[in-house]
Amino acid sequence: MDLERDEDGHLACDADWCEAVARQLAAEADVCLEEDHWRVLHIVRTFYAETGVSPSMRPLVRLMREQGAAHLASSIALLRLFPKSPASLAAKIGGLPRPDKCL
Repeated sequence: MDLERDEDGHLACDADWCEAVARQLAAEADVCLEEDHWRVLHIVRTFYAETGVSPSMRPLVRLMREQGAAHLASSIALLRLFPKSPASLAAKIGGLPRPDKCL
């Protein structure tokens, strides 16, 4: 699938996102999507749809707790799912812009 992306490799248009695109983006990042990954992706996409903001790490942890995903509400849990930079990688695979406060 040929996807238009920004300079950070994130989708240029979040409307181009679908689960097949997520699987492609995840494969490019060497991430095998499982149930918890999908939970994070859907929570992040819903948050973005409501606020227009891709959450950085601290808000992402808080968001997991608020959305009933307490087992994912820690930096360590999110690092296991999305290595190196969980907020940025979750946003990228979720078809969203890079969070403002992420490297």
